[in-house]
Amino acid sequence: MNENPRMNGLLHAARLPLKDGDLVAAVDIGSNSFHMIVSRYMLGQLRVVDRLRETVRLAEGLDGKGGLTGEVRARALDCLARFGQRLRDIPPQRVRAIATNTVRRLSAPQAFLVPAETALGHAIEVVSGREEARLIYLGVAHAQRPKPGQLRLVMDIGGGSTEFIIGSGFEAIERESLQVGCVASTRRFFGNGKLSRKKWNAALAEISAEFQQFASAYRELGWDEALGASGTCKAIGEICSSMKLTKGAITAEALPPLCDALLAAGHIDAIDLPSLSSDRRPVIAGGILIMQAAFDALGLQRMAVSKAAMREGVLYDMVGRGGEHDPRESAVNALMQRYGIDMAQAARVEATALRLFDQVAAAWHLDDDDRAMLVNAARLHEIGLSIAHSQYHVHGAYLAEHTDIAGFSRQQQQFLAAMIRSHRRRVPKNAFEALPDRLLASARRSAALLRLAVLLHRSHEADPVPSLDLVAEGSHLELALPRRWLEARPLLQADLEGESGDISGLGISFGYHEA
Repeated sequence: MNENPRMNGLLHAARLPLKDGDLVAAVDIGSNSFHMIVSRYMLGQLRVVDRLRETVRLAEGLDGKGGLTGEVRARALDCLARFGQRLRDIPPQRVRAIATNTVRRLSAPQAFLVPAETALGHAIEVVSGREEARLIYLGVAHAQRPKPGQLRLVMDIGGGSTEFIIGSGFEAIERESLQVGCVASTRRFFGNGKLSRKKWNAALAEISAEFQQFASAYRELGWDEALGASGTCKAIGEICSSMKLTKGAITAEALPPLCDALLAAGHIDAIDLPSLSSDRRPVIAGGILIMQAAFDALGLQRMAVSKAAMREGVLYDMVGRGGEHDPRESAVNALMQRYGIDMAQAARVEATALRLFDQVAAAWHLDDDDRAMLVNAARLHEIGLSIAHSQYHVHGAYLAEHTDIAGFSRQQQQFLAAMIRSHRRRVPKNAFEALPDRLLASARRSAALLRLAVLLHRSHEADPVPSLDLVAEGSHLELALPRRWLEARPLLQADLEGESGDISGLGISFGYHEA
């Protein structure tokens, strides 16, 4: 198990609210570049005090079996170690590190994440493509405030994926993430380095076909302005400006001569576009290809370039978690409504689960992050009933893990799914296998508390559970319940008798007695 105290328990990273003068940091572990931004919170605003960027090209290291080559892995770990040195004096609650497409595609992500977290000194969250899109939009919206009532299209070309978002104000309305990025597409279509019009047109047709799955819906919704985020979009805008094609924006008229100049090089190593940096030269062909396909599929005429990207969105998301607009709470409430969850029952289970939690949190070393996840699991534990009553905990676990839940990383959704999967009946051995070691103890202990709360409310009685006392000693739980109340509930007594066997899959023993 990971013993680094800076990472233990960092499930809901960045517990806020922030105070004036606090430093916060975001690390973006992208498929092309790794970024870090450090800001100081002052008077409700974030002021950037430091930025670091290194070209790692993580996507280049992907092999055909979902692994990373040794060279790229070493390059990534060295970079994270340097970032970790800068973050050493910032409390772990004020740091969020986000991994994106390439780490999502690893067949055994923990083989990379464990040494990566050790090098960085902080937990690393893996986010879904749509969660990445939400964070991108949030960063752009805060950097360039949208006009009231207007719709905005934001596009971000990363190294391994490209995100498209339509939003209004600070809220993302539509989010899409496609498996095309500047590094991946350059490798895929121009792996030998040769550039030709024939290869370009064939690649353009292939990528454009992938865009068709959402292009019509986006065009029907429409937007008032389009913005490009990330370094690739910025680089293309700077090239257009240096070629005197635009004044910094990207336009439909500028792309054909830009493509002509690119293809005239004949080979990636010979590309000599004005304002193009040497570290971006090896992947710019894929970026321009994706940009042209997007303009064609969406009928774009002009795209301005934003100075912000996902890393800024991560910082503002951290600030939002400390206020009244926590995206996680809104997302869970939306799921409850969408799947018709019994709100009263969920509230009863939540209240009892928190009573149990407060009695054993100190003994079991559970923190506010674990408490928050217990609340989420209590609210969503019956979500699987929308599919079927039989095995509803299994259905619920699937929904919790695979539904896009705003504000949650993959590990957080896997944590939630494991709790829901194991909240009733026998706990299977593989219920927690997707979780990193640093989360196993808190996940199993939180699941035990949820089990007891659900068991105590199996009858769906409106009356609250009377006094109950729970004691945790090592891996043993002992519950005391009022004698008369318990004697009036023979079904509950039978459930409690059987719980000692069912809960054992959590590595926890259980007993109860009458008070």
